[in-house]
Amino acid sequence: MSPVAIHDLANMSSEARTRLLERTEADLTDTISKVEPIIAAVRTRGDDALIELAAKFDGVTLDRTTLKVSASQIAGAEKELDPEIVAAIRLSVAQVRRFHEAQMPDNLWLSEETEGALIGDRWTSIDSVACYVPRGKGFFPSSAIMTAVPAKVAGVPRVVILTPPGPDGSADAATRFIASLIGIEDIYLCGGAQAVAAVAYGTETVPKCAKIVGPGSPWVSAARQLLSNRIDPGSPAGPSELLVYADSSVPAALAALELTVESEHGPDSSAFVVTTDRALAEAIAAAVPQFWEAMGEYRADFSRTVLNGRNGGIVLAPSIEAAFDFINDYAAEHLAVLSTSAFELLPRIRNAGEILLGPHSAIPIANFVLGPSHVLPTGGRANTASPLAVFDFMKRSSIAYLSQAAYQRLAPAARTFAQYEGFMAHANSVSEIRDRILSNSSPLCFDATPDGKPFHTFPGIALARSR
Repeated sequence: MSPVAIHDLANMSSEARTRLLERTEADLTDTISKVEPIIAAVRTRGDDALIELAAKFDGVTLDRTTLKVSASQIAGAEKELDPEIVAAIRLSVAQVRRFHEAQMPDNLWLSEETEGALIGDRWTSIDSVACYVPRGKGFFPSSAIMTAVPAKVAGVPRVVILTPPGPDGSADAATRFIASLIGIEDIYLCGGAQAVAAVAYGTETVPKCAKIVGPGSPWVSAARQLLSNRIDPGSPAGPSELLVYADSSVPAALAALELTVESEHGPDSSAFVVTTDRALAEAIAAAVPQFWEAMGEYRADFSRTVLNGRNGGIVLAPSIEAAFDFINDYAAEHLAVLSTSAFELLPRIRNAGEILLGPHSAIPIANFVLGPSHVLPTGGRANTASPLAVFDFMKRSSIAYLSQAAYQRLAPAARTFAQYEGFMAHANSVSEIRDRILSNSSPLCFDATPDGKPFHTFPGIALARSR
């Protein structure tokens, strides 16, 4: 039997295909029941609960003075790191900052597409955000970069980092160095569901935040779900998942190599190669074990578990249409297109958090140093959700200004709607009552020019343009 599962869509029932699309965290019912008392403890007992839960789950002793990482620990973090990781962090921060600066929308855009009216959007940052940096199966400082840098670029006034304490009761040195590099002063040592509860309610030490972002365990996901009425839970980011589309234009070994990338995260990951070529499928399956041997047992065991079960392996499709139907139904976090015709295949793809085209677009480069955030929608939610971006740290306000002429043209229709829906105050507001009130006032200073040309510039608004 192959150590890598091969799932043949042509010989699979619709029920079996549906099961193949399921993720490990699809049902959080059991986890939610375990998370509820944790949330209640943090809500009622604040810092004391965080200290007790750190002892219970992380095996470390904290107190109120050590829940927050000190300024000296943040400032001195670079000295604890090898020059290679320092250089890699600096490169990643620069790349991620550059990408998100280019992504920033105009603060304000206004259009006169409707004659006599200015309509548009104004973007402003949210007030505060907590960036969750997990630590369960290793150190993940890249998550600090991929969440906190876009938040800083977006102009969020208060950005904090939450991370579980390590065995010695400290925050990872690389995470502390990233904070110092991008100007974050607040790192709090709490993880799991208790971290989400801490920023949802606020404790004596941990501030209440408007939003939480970043990847996390099912415990974190369950807490976000339960506390969504107290804090914006951010985009879904659960266990890692990958689809690789491969055809015979690339070596089977390359597809096998990529297949191991996300499957090494943990036994709850998902990773599939999708292909229409049976010979290629068998060659990929045969090539995978050589890469397990080069990974180390800890991560190789995760990968074996994933790739030989229902949540991983190779999906053999009877046609290219069936292959991309599966890809779009799956809506993966990461999608690698290993083909020399990758750009020709792009129009077939509708649902994916990240699409990496061609044999050189390696997943680790995108994960760590390319620029776009690696916080991507999981659990099939890439069919409606998007990668983390500056937009997640901002919100839009609609802006509108009507000239007298535009008001007179549009008011009758608005009044008709109001009367039809039974809102008489609405109807009165766009009736002769308004006309009488305004007839005795001085002329408005921001009206259109007499010949209907564009508006005069609004005081304090630099941008007024058609889009």
